Amino acid sequence: MAETIFPTKGNLIAVKRSLSLAKLGYDLMDRKRNILIREMMGLIDTANKVQSQIDETYSRAYSALQKANITLGIIDNISKTVPIETGVNITSRSVMGVEIPIVTYEDKAPKPYYNFSTSNSMLDDAFISFYHVKQLTTVLAEIENSVYRLANSIRKTQRRANALKNIIIPRFEENVKFITEALEEKEREEFSRQKVIGKTKERKRLEAAVTLEDEGKAAS
Repeated sequence: MAETIFPTKGNLIAVKRSLSLAKLGYDLMDRKRNILIREMMGLIDTANKVQSQIDETYSRAYSALQKANITLGIIDNISKTVPIETGVNITSRSVMGVEIPIVTYEDKAPKPYYNFSTSNSMLDDAFISFYHVKQLTTVLAEIENSVYRLANSIRKTQRRANALKNIIIPRFEENVKFITEALEEKEREEFSRQKVIGKTKERKRLEAAVTLEDEGKAAS
């Protein structure tokens, strides 16, 4: 049912303008949602491939680490010689207003920080494998964070699009219909009133003419 609104031509123009804007807003929301979904699906495909690479690399790294521990003893002290990573930087890019992180990693050639006299090739293998894991993890972190933000924006966009399509647009359409029908009814009533007034004036004119004619006959 239409909300209470006074049926005037001014209100009809205003409601039609609001309806047009609401439909434009829905089209833009629908387009934004589709673009975000395509972007997210592409990232999900990439994430699956990277995750598979990480799983494989982690498996190789832990296997090499286990062999190094067996041949060298627990290498906890050696691991402490590796410095804390500071080469990761985060910026962002915008996709339809959604800020997507860009994680860049200062990729340098892996440099061992332990003494070769107290290590072996299995430790080298573990070190290289975990270095590759670090590289892949920065890529996956960027993708997963991007997917989360895109999914969150898609949900919000979908809710707004649904509100426009199912609530706001139908309400404006109902208001346009209500005002249009009310104005048409008013025009019909005005037309009928003018016809009645016209007939009344014509009858009075005829009556006046007859009266003048009768008076003229009486005077003669």
